[in-house]
Amino acid sequence: MTSYPVLDKKDTRSGFGAGLLEVGRNDDRIVALCADLTGSLKMDAFAKEFPERFFQVGIAEANMMGMAAGMTVGGLIPYTGTFANFSTGRVYDQIRQSIAYAGKNVKICASHAGLTLGEDGATHQILEDIGLMKMLPGMTVIVPCDYNQTKQATIAVADHEGPVYLRFGRPKWPVFIPADMPFEIGKAQVLSEGTDVSIFACGHLVWKALQAAGELEKQGINAEVVNVHTIKPLDREAVLTSARKTRCVVSCEEHQRNGGLGDSIAQLLARELPTPMEFVAVNDSFGESGTPDELLAKYGLDTPDIVAATLKVLKRK
Repeated sequence: MTSYPVLDKKDTRSGFGAGLLEVGRNDDRIVALCADLTGSLKMDAFAKEFPERFFQVGIAEANMMGMAAGMTVGGLIPYTGTFANFSTGRVYDQIRQSIAYAGKNVKICASHAGLTLGEDGATHQILEDIGLMKMLPGMTVIVPCDYNQTKQATIAVADHEGPVYLRFGRPKWPVFIPADMPFEIGKAQVLSEGTDVSIFACGHLVWKALQAAGELEKQGINAEVVNVHTIKPLDREAVLTSARKTRCVVSCEEHQRNGGLGDSIAQLLARELPTPMEFVAVNDSFGESGTPDELLAKYGLDTPDIVAATLKVLKRK
């Protein structure tokens, strides 16, 4: 399998902050709005360099979405920033009506997603947001896997016309995607080619999938690892090409089993290429307080869980 050494350990939210600053320097149409979480979203550098283009709206997320929608009318490209829970569940009506239905060019940037938010507990660990956002017509949904890719995605969405949901996280995580690896919205990346099983993953679980592939290789199992950073639009050809080759599939995500990446892949396969499939995801449960590593292990999202799902699906080939 292809080896991806750890280049560093950085939180993906810092990738967002770095990307926002860079795209702000390149395009004066970029504006940023934050709901009282400037430090947590790593938007400090943008706010300092472009104070006239930064809007601190306070703890008023619904108002922030309405403001962002209005700003697009004048040709601005707004990036909104708050926790994933507040970026979706708290403001779903405003996103649906003012942004998605209206087709506004707003970039909804959501940090602290999933179980790896950690000690803040179940009320903040939203695990339904991918499903909420991908069901909105016209909404693009992106879940990058490390610091470098989050920075790339933050820059790329500025050139994408239409609403985007960009999801990233809080903990320091291995940086393994080369900074110069091409990133294209809607195009999955085959990180490691294989012939026995396709492991499709997004976000933090891409790294776990690569680790699982290494463990499986010791057992003589050749796993193909695909980074599906764009949940919607799903890279149909990448999924079908890999599934045709391996004839069994595992999906991995830091999200509910219902409504996420695995759900999208299963729908595609059911329509076009019925294939044995297993899901590594949270199974109809809220989270709890704990460290990211403890929670990933408890809720079945760790490397051994991906290995176990792979061994199970291979028996169904």
